[in-house]
This record gives sequence, C-alpha cells and structure tokens, in this order.
Amino acid sequence: MIKFDRYQRNLEIGGITQEQQEKLITSKVLVMGVGGLGSGVVMNLAALGVGQIKVVDSEVIEETNFNRQLIHKYKNIGRAKVMSAKEWVQDFNPDIKVEIDKIKINELNYFSIIEGYDIIVDCFDSYESKYILNDIAQNHNMILVHGSAQGFCGQVTTIIPKQTGCLSCVVQKPDKFDSEPTCSLSPVVSVISGLQAQEVLKVITGCAQPLLNKFLMYDGYKGEFKILPYEKNIACDVCNKQEFAF
Repeated sequence: MIKFDRYQRNLEIGGITQEQQEKLITSKVLVMGVGGLGSGVVMNLAALGVGQIKVVDSEVIEETNFNRQLIHKYKNIGRAKVMSAKEWVQDFNPDIKVEIDKIKINELNYFSIIEGYDIIVDCFDSYESKYILNDIAQNHNMILVHGSAQGFCGQVTTIIPKQTGCLSCVVQKPDKFDSEPTCSLSPVVSVISGLQAQEVLKVITGCAQPLLNKFLMYDGYKGEFKILPYEKNIACDVCNKQEFAF
C-alpha cells in the first residue's frame, strides 16, 4: 500500500498530482557516482519518493570528500561510498529500495549494472566515465541526465536517444582524457544535483519539459543561469550508428 502522508507537501505545491507521485514511487533510477553530485541527487530522489534507487561507485570515503559530499558521515571514513549512501537512504526513508554496486564501470562490465533501469543520472567527476555513460545510454536506449560541476560553475542537460543530441554531438569524444580530478564546491554541487533530480522528476512524471537539446549553465561567480542550445550532429559516430559495437 502506497503511503501518501510522507509526500503530502509534494501534492500541495500544485506541480505534482497524486498520479504523478505514484509514478515516482514505482520508478527506478540508476545513480552513477555518489560523490558530490551523487550525494545531492540521492538525497533529493529519496525526498521526492523515487521507489528504487541504485547507486554505483568504486571509491571509499576520504576526509577530503567532506567539503561537498553531504550524504556521508565522518565515522564512515574508509567505508565504501555506496554502503554509506544506502545507510543514509534507509535511515531517511525505509520504504525506498536501495541497490548498490561497488565497481568502476567500463565498456565490458556494465550489463548487469543497468539491467532493469531506464534512467541514468550521471554524477561522475571523470569525463572519461561520462562518455562511457553516454555510449551506454545511446546503445541501450536509456535516458541520461548529465551533470557536471567544477569550481563555481556547472551544467545540466537531459539526453534522450533518437530524440536529442548526445555528449559526443556537442564535443567529440577525445582520444585522451585529462587525468586531473575536478574540484567543486558544496553550494555548486547542491545547485547542480538539485537540477539533475528535478530533471528526473520531469522525465518520470511529465510535469514539465526537461532540458532537451540545451544545457542549463550555472555560474556561481556571477550568480547567473543561461541556456546553451545544441543540436543532434548527423555526423556523430555515437548516436547515429545503425549498429552498436557493445
């Protein structure tokens, strides 16, 4: 039986109907990475009432994470981030089912990870991993909610195979990736992860139009948002392939 008391305020704001809340409760969302962005996304999805969340991350908690990774506790230093995230969700909302996978995803090991999910939220801080997710989403017709944050700035877009452009349409996948880790601030990842969760909400419920074929760019220095449109590139070798290599 669905418990609506917890989500009563969702229903009262005027943007979410009971039918849409039911869609959230019966939905499944795959969150890739549970660092800064992933922390905020998981917290927001749990508050919205997404019924099943799977978190994927290969790392353990370190002291340097605490400037932006709000879901983790200091006592959990050295523990797997996915375990810490699952513990937080279970404490916050025990009705939510949480699946975890402590693994570094690549082109060969992802099949069992994505099984049963239609929406991927990209919370990785590595652009190499982001392009892997972009390929996976295109190859398996999965919706990808992309987010990125660095310093005072960040961006969000929603990519739907066959309908929108993909990451490789905007910037072709490079042959070599910068190995330097990205650094971001707590207020910035809070903004971007909140926007990513909002995109998931829109995709699942249809309550509003997602960010299709456009990046929502955030500049924390200036306190400004702007829209950067993009288009599907007919020469893209990822989203225009007729047969997939994976």
